[in-house]
Amino acid sequence: MNKKNEVSKGLRSLLSNIEKTNNPAERSQLVKELTGSVATISPELIEVNPFQVRTEFDNEQLLELAQSIKTSGLIQPITVRSLGGNKYQLISGERRLRAAKMAGIKEIPAYIRVANDQEMLEMALVENIQRADLNALEIAISYQRLMDECSITHEQLSDRVGKNRSTVTNYVRLLKLPAQIQASVKSGELSMGHARALAGIDNLALQLRVFKETTQQSLSVRALSN
Repeated sequence: MNKKNEVSKGLRSLLSNIEKTNNPAERSQLVKELTGSVATISPELIEVNPFQVRTEFDNEQLLELAQSIKTSGLIQPITVRSLGGNKYQLISGERRLRAAKMAGIKEIPAYIRVANDQEMLEMALVENIQRADLNALEIAISYQRLMDECSITHEQLSDRVGKNRSTVTNYVRLLKLPAQIQASVKSGELSMGHARALAGIDNLALQLRVFKETTQQSLSVRALSN
């Protein structure tokens, strides 16, 4: 296994500096930098959180997700906590981790967290969401991270980011779309309006068919909704 690709030297240095510093301002800045960085980690180095409440997963759904990951990759990174020495503990994304293992993926994208930085993490995530250059899927992932990693509700999240609860909910729903549709939103091929309309289709086969028609025929949001 090629260890050098699992966590870049820059991220290793960042993690090391966070552990060493006792300066609150410096630590806050380092945590902010870490929050926006994505590492590539072998699933074999990640242990499941022993306090995970959910222990049973639908095998058929996992197989579907595994196939989707094989086709389009893992769009939404998991989140892990650094345990030191190339070891990590899962914070959120067990379903994605299990499916990635089923798909035989050797490296997966992950956000890395350090312990006891909840308040700084929340501040960094909220600040990141305020950026003007984020696409709809990046906003959705940031919203979900805030709820998962900071244990807050949709209502609390809407207060944190200054958005209506319905707006937050509409963004988070994008993460339930199939990976290929998420990828199109991320690339800018589909707009938020297109994604919302597709998210409202409950039948997966129909959803994918409409998605293909939309991209092939460059349908407008209005045409898609009719």
